[in-house]
Amino acid sequence: MSKKMALLTLTTLLAFGFFTGCDDPNPGGDSNSGNQRSPQDKAGGEGQAEGQGEHGAHAAHGAHAEHGTHGAHAEHGTGHGTSSNEYKAVFQFDGAVKAGSEADLTIHITDRGQPVQQFDVNHEKLMHLIIVNDDLSYFEHIHPDYLENGSFTVNTIFPAGGKYKLFADFVPKGASGATLSEWVTIPGEEHPQTPVKPDTNLVQQVDGKRVELSLSNTLSNEEAVLTFEFQDAATKQGIDNLEPYLGAVGHVVILSADAEQYLHVHPVDEGGTGPRAEFATSFPKSGIYKIWGQFQHKNKVITTAFVVEIQ
Repeated sequence: MSKKMALLTLTTLLAFGFFTGCDDPNPGGDSNSGNQRSPQDKAGGEGQAEGQGEHGAHAAHGAHAEHGTHGAHAEHGTGHGTSSNEYKAVFQFDGAVKAGSEADLTIHITDRGQPVQQFDVNHEKLMHLIIVNDDLSYFEHIHPDYLENGSFTVNTIFPAGGKYKLFADFVPKGASGATLSEWVTIPGEEHPQTPVKPDTNLVQQVDGKRVELSLSNTLSNEEAVLTFEFQDAATKQGIDNLEPYLGAVGHVVILSADAEQYLHVHPVDEGGTGPRAEFATSFPKSGIYKIWGQFQHKNKVITTAFVVEIQ
């Protein structure tokens, strides 16, 4: 070998996401993704913010799967397939991975062992990659670049050591949206864990904006409308000039406290501009959920984070 390379290979089966497709005249275009993270896509910390996997994960020297000896490793999740398709994702790090350092991640998507060749554009991107840590205090939403033969690549940084879950959200051409996920463990100094607890007040201030979240109900398996309301924190005036973010007034990602239940929700009125933005969804089971909302105002993406309890 001309150089030492450590590969982490992680395999998961299909778990369906909640995307709806949209058209884009420039399907591969992404001025913010590339191999650099866009500051607008990244939110770390509070207030800024799956199925039976095969036991085929393996690695060499450094980043590795469960049975390795050094570096990042995987824990197999759960998943399921449809009657006609069986997608898999391999998450592969190029080189040793450690907290605080840039990591090059490649994601390979296959259907019954064959690379998926074409993907539909979904809200201006071919893939949305969501990364959270195990106490959900860290959240990142980035967009890998498509290479060829079902492979995507992106550069990112894991801020601390510990467990992270990666969600690759995409739409194979002509098919339903899919989400494949995997836990990885990143070596490095870990931050203290904070239990995920429901907020007593669903109001927060982010970048000079007062954001309030209300839910039409907090019952599982019932349609719930999530309403975000925006005001200027200083003047208390409603903000009615929100800008499109990824082709819509906003995007919402919801995870259960154990990161097993995943929802990616799009707005009822994608062309809205505020001061309210509504999202309709259904929580699959009772429990505690964290809700991240992402919106754009004056060319800056703002990320809000709320925790609710569903009965």
